[in-house]
Amino acid sequence: MSSAVSVVLPRRATTARTTGAGNALGSRAARLIGRVAWRAFKPTVVIALFLLLWQLAPTFGLVDEVFLPPFSVVAQAFVDLAASGELWTHVSASLSRSLAGYAIALLVAVPVGVSIAWYKPVADFLNPILELFRNTAALALLPVFILILGIGETSKVALVLYASFFPILLNTITGVRTVDPLLIKSAVSLGLSPLRLFQKVILPAALPSIFTGLRMAAAGSILVLLAAEMFGARAGLGYLITATQQNFQIPNMYAGILAISLLGLTFNGLLVALERRFSRWRTEPNA
Repeated sequence: MSSAVSVVLPRRATTARTTGAGNALGSRAARLIGRVAWRAFKPTVVIALFLLLWQLAPTFGLVDEVFLPPFSVVAQAFVDLAASGELWTHVSASLSRSLAGYAIALLVAVPVGVSIAWYKPVADFLNPILELFRNTAALALLPVFILILGIGETSKVALVLYASFFPILLNTITGVRTVDPLLIKSAVSLGLSPLRLFQKVILPAALPSIFTGLRMAAAGSILVLLAAEMFGARAGLGYLITATQQNFQIPNMYAGILAISLLGLTFNGLLVALERRFSRWRTEPNA
């Protein structure tokens, strides 16, 4: 009888421990799901309230419906433009210009930024001319780009390149210069070559700042491109907005603005996802 009890008691204890561990795991999973759901719910609520205000304000006469149609009217215009293929024509034109200028700016600005931050002679040589152009707004140079490069695609890509270059450059310089000196000394003491030092220490530590510059450049490149497309373009979201405004097709104008917002959100989301992918070593703050 005693032997039977001695066998059963350990099994019950094991079952209790297993049940407790399962409950704890389930509780952690529930908390994690709750945090993720809340993070997704908060921006959704804000956007939903904004769209509701947009819908109700012209409906109840708070603003003139002619100049600010209800959101449902704008959404229908967006769907019609997308269904006809006209919206994709303008989006693809803007995308090709912005991506071309943005990619060139990325390929040039990151190496130049690393060189300026890491080598003082390079910084002393390039800083004066860079400071001169950095304080000159891209849109102020739009007439210059048009005069020199013409009214075609080259001037628009060059303007995007100019607008994207400096945010990436400055954030790259900041990221490299703010790397913890102890990390560099430790890596050097371990015998890392300059190339391996850059690859394993400098670049990973500077990535958050570089991605901040990439996100700023993405937003700025879209803005200056829209302004450039309002002059001499026959396709693009900037052209769409200007043409529909001049023809008093107000819902289509707002549909173009909505397309710009969605394009910007997509760009930003892709860059945030890439930053998380390449910065897995960073510890996430508890929320």
